[in-house]
Amino acid sequence: MTTSITVNKRKIEYVQDETVTDLLARLKYKFSLIHVSINGELIPREKYKETPIPSDAVVSVIHMISGG
Repeated sequence: MTTSITVNKRKIEYVQDETVTDLLARLKYKFSLIHVSINGELIPREKYKETPIPSDAVVSVIHMISGG
């Protein structure tokens, strides 16, 4: 049985020891204003490189857009 994580309501393969930075690169998220939460907890941008994604996590990646 393969372990997975859910990113924006889509199941994807879990990668052991993958950090938020690694996940964003794997999924090709390049927008500069992104907020990430794992299991409902907002992860500070400065912690992306050191925060691992746990197995079975629910991850939300939100593009922040400004406008008027």
